[in-house]
Amino acid sequence: MTGGSDPRIAGLDVYRVGGAVRDRLLGWPVYDNDWVVVGTTPDEMLKRGFKPVGRDFPVFLHPESAEEYALARTERKAGHGYAGFKVIASPDVSLEDDLLRRDLTVNAIAEAPDGTLIDPFDGQQDIEQRQLRHVSPAFREDPLRVLRTARFLARYRTLGFAIAPETMALMGEVSRSGELAYLAAERVWLETEKALAEARPASYFTTLDQCGALTTWWPELTRGSLGDCLNAMSLGVNDDALAGAEWRYALLVSPLDDAARESLAMRLRLPNAVAQLARHAALSRHLVGGALDAAAVSHWLERLDAWRKPSQVYTQLTLVAALAPEHVDALNAAWQAAQQVSPQSLMAEGFQGAELGAALKERRHMAIDKTLN
Repeated sequence: MTGGSDPRIAGLDVYRVGGAVRDRLLGWPVYDNDWVVVGTTPDEMLKRGFKPVGRDFPVFLHPESAEEYALARTERKAGHGYAGFKVIASPDVSLEDDLLRRDLTVNAIAEAPDGTLIDPFDGQQDIEQRQLRHVSPAFREDPLRVLRTARFLARYRTLGFAIAPETMALMGEVSRSGELAYLAAERVWLETEKALAEARPASYFTTLDQCGALTTWWPELTRGSLGDCLNAMSLGVNDDALAGAEWRYALLVSPLDDAARESLAMRLRLPNAVAQLARHAALSRHLVGGALDAAAVSHWLERLDAWRKPSQVYTQLTLVAALAPEHVDALNAAWQAAQQVSPQSLMAEGFQGAELGAALKERRHMAIDKTLN
């Protein structure tokens, strides 16, 4: 098949592949297209004005649409982890060779410009049967596929999808092999972040637990706490104000103790903003779970760095509104009262240095106490 009317791809053997084909068949909206080009070379793509972006394998951006066009390729295991592959891209690599290297059959369907589907591994049948199934035993060579498959289940569980038993068996094999430990922390977090944004994020973690993958990167969730953590995260699934991936992560780890939460953040090399939100969410969860007195509220505000970063208080009030709406008005009033305590007025009274700091803390505490009582 040729590339149609676009002069950039005219004469090339081009196919739409991957998620765009899968989601169209599922009736889902398609936002991005990926293309594979068979029987050509990097030099030919450059001559046509495509911009190279693949460092490890030949991927090019269309100069006008910015869509990705990858040369047909195969892979051979040559090391550990996600990047431990030698990529072979040449004009001799067929479309079926390229599809064979993909992870799941639902992702190994190609579409020609005339709409013809090329489906050598029965991906359409697996879509109809709502099944996530690996293309070939080469699935075990890339440990990232364990996380990706769990993430796809988090996305499509609402449609009735399940992971094929033989694929779950392979995922368990990979988990026991130790290969997961060779993944880059940033890549693990990226997959996890995507899963957290899906319709059924709990499916991601329960799947990883079932295949033994949770112990490598999330051991804190395997010590009898997974159920509590998933239950806490459900608030982020049911409340639109907390539906973002960062909020869902914060809720997920909020039942953990401080040491476990920080250990997980370090292992995953979380962005500072994500780790901070998780600390604050745990703090707010603890606050509304106990007595709402002046000491507890003062501690909460101090830990939120409220006086320098008031936005962090308002962010946590959003969580409180979902966790314990009966406390929102009281906390907001206490916060407003504490803000009225002026350092300048205390300085006018003669306080300075360490005495000023102590007096400021005491007056704020008194303001909070008066508001709560």
